[in-house]
Amino acid sequence: MAKLPDGRALPGKLFIVEGIDGSGKSTQLDMLRKWLIGQGYCVAFSEWNSSPVVRETTRRGKKKQLLTSSSFSLIHAADFADRMERQMLPALKAGAIVLADRYVYTAFGRDVARGVHPQWVREVYSFALQPTVAFYFHVSLDESLERILSGRPTLKYYEAGMDVGLSNDPYESYRLFQGRILEEYEKMIDEFGLTVIDATLPLLEQQRQVREIVEPYLGKALRAERRGWREVLAAEGLQGRYLDEMLIAGGQP
Repeated sequence: MAKLPDGRALPGKLFIVEGIDGSGKSTQLDMLRKWLIGQGYCVAFSEWNSSPVVRETTRRGKKKQLLTSSSFSLIHAADFADRMERQMLPALKAGAIVLADRYVYTAFGRDVARGVHPQWVREVYSFALQPTVAFYFHVSLDESLERILSGRPTLKYYEAGMDVGLSNDPYESYRLFQGRILEEYEKMIDEFGLTVIDATLPLLEQQRQVREIVEPYLGKALRAERRGWREVLAAEGLQGRYLDEMLIAGGQP
């Protein structure tokens, strides 16, 4: 179960995914989300750096390269706080399942890689909810770089960690920056009890392991109202949020 910072349990379940760029975590979370919805559970989704409260500030700061390590950290903390209050907490109080693509561990990795003190950033996020399960998709630095750089020829300034001053070459800076983040993730496995998934395994095997770990926690999770059309379509392998969209488009109840 998910818990408040003081240890009090919430009715809902919070499953989060973490990993360096190219780990495949977002793909696995999307597969899990569609499966859970297909099983009839009420599922909410939240992703890193998506709150409208700080979107414009972040965009302008990045464009003009004004963000220091500390200001970047605080902006992301504001984004996280807003999403937690508006998206995650209400859903968890209602007993729903919440899936988060990146959580506080992303800040603990990236901010520390930028030179922010580890204890300081942990205190900034001390208000965060304790997840039910925190998945860490582990992949080597070389594998992640091959996956990312083969399909993304242009690296953005902050994405490449150019603000840290590791190298004047964007690709070398990115490699060094991601290496630092990977080191921080490895430290967090024991510190926070992250559940490690080998991200080099076939996609379906990774998903099988994820579902096997998640399933025991689903007993009392909030379910959507059972409808005949949902059961028929799910039986044919048509699962996910698209079911409701199909029914709305078709004008059916």
